[in-house]
Amino acid sequence: MAILEVKNLGISFGGLRAVNEFNLTIEKGELYGLIGPNGAGKTTVFNLLTGVYRPDSGVIFLDGKDITGKRTIDISKEGIARTFQNIRLFGKLSVLDNVKAGMHNHHTYSAVAGILHTGSWRRAEREMDEKAMQLLKVFELDQEAEHLASNLPYGKQRKLEIARALATDPKLLLLDEPAAGMNPQETQALMDMIRLVRDQFDMTILLIEHDMKLVSGICEELTVLNFGEVLAQGETSTVLAEPQVITAYLGE
Repeated sequence: MAILEVKNLGISFGGLRAVNEFNLTIEKGELYGLIGPNGAGKTTVFNLLTGVYRPDSGVIFLDGKDITGKRTIDISKEGIARTFQNIRLFGKLSVLDNVKAGMHNHHTYSAVAGILHTGSWRRAEREMDEKAMQLLKVFELDQEAEHLASNLPYGKQRKLEIARALATDPKLLLLDEPAAGMNPQETQALMDMIRLVRDQFDMTILLIEHDMKLVSGICEELTVLNFGEVLAQGETSTVLAEPQVITAYLGE
């Protein structure tokens, strides 16, 4: 069964059809790319998938369950996590606490327990600390666990944002331009890390990206958007060689 199935998804803003008749199927364990020119509707698709926007038409199935129009928090609990083009960490919190912030969908205790530091609070916090440190070790951030997130260099902030997303225990991870602002060495390290996340966490990944080296290097399947509509879809090397994709996106 597909982990994500999107059928005829659409949304308009005023008189503008931002996304129209969008269809997408992603199998479990795939590393899938969504590309297109600026303004093509890629981030709008992410916002529809995560409940930031409610679609005017179409349906979204996550692991066979209809999540169309659900609230962002409910979609997160169902198993979709995302990162953002502009990093959105809690800069004044520690690296460890940023990761723990992603765990509160699955670790809950009452306000009274939190105030009084009861046994249930201590157990939940201990479990979150242990899981968070395991994630930080995978991303080689465990030595900076007590540092402020804002003090990390840019590349490590990207890694921390992905670690926090994984802390929600997702079925599907959405990465919005993860290589934005990175130099070639950082981009190569990011490619290796995305592969590691897919393999080590048995994760399905959908990413938006403009760096064609990254896209061609790790994405197995691609969808190309142009003016809110699917221009091409299929195996990465085949899609990138299609003349309409070259004309509309690569500009050659």
